Amino acid sequence: MNPFDYVNAINYSKKDIMETPEDETAYTPFVVNRSLSYFADTVGIANEMNRYHHLDNRLQFSFLINIIRKRKRFSKWVKPELENDVDVVKEYYGYSNEKARQVISLLTPTQLKSLKDKVNKGGRK
Repeated sequence: MNPFDYVNAINYSKKDIMETPEDETAYTPFVVNRSLSYFADTVGIANEMNRYHHLDNRLQFSFLINIIRKRKRFSKWVKPELENDVDVVKEYYGYSNEKARQVISLLTPTQLKSLKDKVNKGGRK
């Protein structure tokens, strides 16, 4: 079962979808808690579940489905985008991670593109 099915059940449908032991093992508390941490009304509850990570999956799901109010919640997960640019600056100039992050704010997008072209070794990504 998809981990986001559990998030949808907790947030909106309020249906108990944990019917079999396989459904209980498919529940991933990290993904559910991270999804809930993007909203102001559920971040405290997600933090509480992180504190009690040792509880059974069934117990965590039951707690969340009963404590969180029904509401449509959707957000995209935040993903780091600068890592590729940091790697390019590190390779071209021979800088450390910290120094490359500092330098990246000084470079324009055209300069970054130029560096990427110079560092590109070809082949598949």
